[in-house]
Amino acid sequence: MHVYFDHNATTPLDGRVLDAMLPYLREQCGNASSRHEYGTAARKALDDAREQVAALVGVQPAQVIFTSGGTEANNLFIKGAAGYLKPAQIAVSAIEHPCVAKPAQELARQGWSLRRLAVTRQGKIDLDDVDAALATATGMVSVMLANNETGVIQDVAAVGERARRAKALMHTDAVQALGKMAVDFNALNVHAMTLSAHKIYGPKGAGALVVDKRLELRPLLSGGGHERGMRSGTENVAAIVGFGAACELAAGRMAGLNRQLSALRERLERGLAGFGAVIFGAAAERVPNTSYFALPGIDGEALVIELDKAGYAVAAGAACSSASTEPSATLLAMGVAPDVARGAVRFSLGAANTAEQVDGFLVALAAIVQRLRRLTAVAV
Repeated sequence: MHVYFDHNATTPLDGRVLDAMLPYLREQCGNASSRHEYGTAARKALDDAREQVAALVGVQPAQVIFTSGGTEANNLFIKGAAGYLKPAQIAVSAIEHPCVAKPAQELARQGWSLRRLAVTRQGKIDLDDVDAALATATGMVSVMLANNETGVIQDVAAVGERARRAKALMHTDAVQALGKMAVDFNALNVHAMTLSAHKIYGPKGAGALVVDKRLELRPLLSGGGHERGMRSGTENVAAIVGFGAACELAAGRMAGLNRQLSALRERLERGLAGFGAVIFGAAAERVPNTSYFALPGIDGEALVIELDKAGYAVAAGAACSSASTEPSATLLAMGVAPDVARGAVRFSLGAANTAEQVDGFLVALAAIVQRLRRLTAVAV
């Protein structure tokens, strides 16, 4: 049986979340817009879930707009805000997920100027570069809260303070941070924040854009005016209920889970040190479950395949770009040499992982590395 070490790609559905969802997949079939008893029950379920999501990030329920996931929420902010702004500069960090980077590139083809904000060699946003960028008239800034590959936590509050002084809208993609660290919307100085259910043991297909009450956005979808006109389409009640349940569970277990995951990652990285591994962002503050490393002379994609054969699921980088053979854009932005970046493997822990599983992984890794290095030597 495989051991799962790819929780930054997605997490298994918590059984308690499934239990909360099941009534809305079976007998509770109502459309939340209907005015009969079934519809009223669905509407109440949505309202309760909105309160649960809002509570986890310290906002009012009315600030939560439900979407199909993080990608839609990021697009809703970037394209939606652009609908009310004159073309200016949009500044995004050089390590953003493609669902921020690509909408920003689309704006660049529509008269906006795209500025990529530099990061340090440890993968932290370079605040001096933020200051330099904001010397130019800027409409929007987007900087993720925790990087999906390295796990490095960004100083979004400091960037947000600078963006507000420059009269720019500030957004953060907090998908990889939620459930792994305290996330306070107001403390981060943002106008909008993106969340996703399936990274916190909730269902795929549910996410949210959390917004400042004064933020104006042009909807991506025209239709029946659901989600206060911001996201038309009949709500996925079961998935949204699951999202709310996952948020409530995350709030209760975060501190204990973080201690558990930090200890497991420390155990892993002590073992990796014996292989001469390079651990990216190791000197920066990271979310506790993530280790992104490379082993000298070992191709990352080959290592992922061999580990999978041995029963361990890890990733060569972000799940969304796993089909690409190019080195990680995040690592290149950090100044990592392309040949080193091609060796990158992401290891991301979850609630069910154990010390015995980490130890087993290190044993399997030792045998695989020895074999791959012997094959490389023979080939040379």
